Amino acid sequence: MDINDHPLPPGSHVVVGLSGGVDSSVSAWLLKERGYRVSGLFMVNWEEDEDGYCRAAEDFQDARAVAEEIGIPLQRVDFSADYKDRVFAHFLADLAAGKTPNPDVLCNREVKFQPFREYAFRLGADGIATGHYARIDHRPDGPRLLRSVTEDKDQTYFLAAVTQAQLDRVMFPIGHLTKPEVRQIALAAGLPVHKKKDSTGICFIGERRFRDFLAQHLKDAPGAIVDTTGARVGEHPGLHHFTLGQRKGLHIGGRRGAEEAPWYVVAKRLPQRELVVSQDPADPQMMSTRIDTDRFHWIRRPQTLPGRLQGRIRHRQALQACAVVAETDGALSVRFEAPQRAAAPGQYLVLYDGPECLGSAEIALAHPEDR
Repeated sequence: MDINDHPLPPGSHVVVGLSGGVDSSVSAWLLKERGYRVSGLFMVNWEEDEDGYCRAAEDFQDARAVAEEIGIPLQRVDFSADYKDRVFAHFLADLAAGKTPNPDVLCNREVKFQPFREYAFRLGADGIATGHYARIDHRPDGPRLLRSVTEDKDQTYFLAAVTQAQLDRVMFPIGHLTKPEVRQIALAAGLPVHKKKDSTGICFIGERRFRDFLAQHLKDAPGAIVDTTGARVGEHPGLHHFTLGQRKGLHIGGRRGAEEAPWYVVAKRLPQRELVVSQDPADPQMMSTRIDTDRFHWIRRPQTLPGRLQGRIRHRQALQACAVVAETDGALSVRFEAPQRAAAPGQYLVLYDGPECLGSAEIALAHPEDR
């Protein structure tokens, strides 16, 4: 939905999560141009002095420059304690359990749309806004989360764990725009971040070596790398360093009788500390048409579930045709029309009905294809 479709009238006070990036900066500028009273709030989610890496200080300077250019006040608020308790602790626990967590999903539910939202309303905000590429259809029966107009930038996957109540009085000002359009607006408005690169990775990891970072928080537990026949082909430092489908970083040398082809992670055997690999990029062990979830979180559950939905098991994956085939104590079993590759426990399965994002749940089990 465009800003003009939002029920909050111009003149309302909107607090924008201003990160120092181009997306949130343009969001703040658009709101100001439409006549809203805008304030910026810069969130600190990681204590920079812990390791000296996180770019929060640099990003804050960019956010402050944008706020000055637009002419809005800016506050810097520390949510690092909330982040550690609600996101990072869960992240480490999942890794230790052999899962592949997605802390960006939890960050939205547990930080951006909880303590940040509450803080903004304590400041007297009528609504909040972020630079997500998503849309909200505000209806009398509650808001509905809709995909962005551009599939390559759509971020509803990361928003699929928030509640319908958390989306109330929320605005996504750039959800109807493409990334080139956002950068063009930033350039025309004279925003100093119009050329700034998109952030990659998680703030507390960023572009540093993931393995080095984890070594500070989880102890390595070495084990064998075995092929699908059980033959040992190498050694790994710890299962928490790997995820299904991974190709890089295995360090498997040449093996007599094996093809000169890449190796892929196809399974983890936690009790044995074994990492199972294959040279088949579509090995049956990591291809699944049926996926079971933990208890499913519905943003809005239709009264009657359509017989055909769409789903995705990772960000930017093309939507996949699927259907809910069973529900037990709130957990779902979903069958996909096409086999899904490397559906990793801990990642999220997100369901859609047309443009609407219905909700999500962590993947509990992917059933390997029977070939």
